[in-house]
Amino acid sequence: MSTLRLGDIAPDFSAETTQGSIHFHEWLGDSWGVLFSHPSDFTPVCTTELGTVANYLPEFTKRNTKVIALSVDGLESHLEWIKDINETQNTIVNFPIIADEDKKVANLYDMLHPNASDKFTVRSVFVIGADKKIKLTLTYPASTGRNFDELLRVIDSLQLTANYSVATPANWKDGGDVVISPAVPDSDIPAKFPKGHTSIKPYLRMTPQPNK
Repeated sequence: MSTLRLGDIAPDFSAETTQGSIHFHEWLGDSWGVLFSHPSDFTPVCTTELGTVANYLPEFTKRNTKVIALSVDGLESHLEWIKDINETQNTIVNFPIIADEDKKVANLYDMLHPNASDKFTVRSVFVIGADKKIKLTLTYPASTGRNFDELLRVIDSLQLTANYSVATPANWKDGGDVVISPAVPDSDIPAKFPKGHTSIKPYLRMTPQPNK
């Protein structure tokens, strides 16, 4: 399958997980989703990542976002790995991990990069909107742990910009000023952005975050 691009519909699939059988689109429902993959079970960096996601789950839930992990190992292996994660990361893994021994989902999402890893699956992240479209993709090497604070920040930005005619500037965090879309004419700004705005350049107009 060709590489998935932003705006593509996230491929649907059926799979066995540590929380039972799922049909992906049905499981997502009206929620946003984060699908993230791991080379294999019992890997050190991924152990810390899954523990972190478990601890962050209330933050994802607050954003109407479901999280689901994937590894090409089997269900029994996953369940044993979860015991280690819970013990070492002082948490309870409370989201599903897909068992993908036949690599069906990994192939569907182009996660198999033999040049990157002798374990086949690279560490991919897909953020999927409630419309089932891919909003963000990230790929990490095995040696670098993912930053889930950044992932939450990006979801905040994606959800904000989906509902308002704005974009978020560099290093933006929830609550910060945002950029007014160039498509909005100056004459429409007072009605659309009643909190006021600052014109730094004709193409660079800032306004307080509209949903705060």
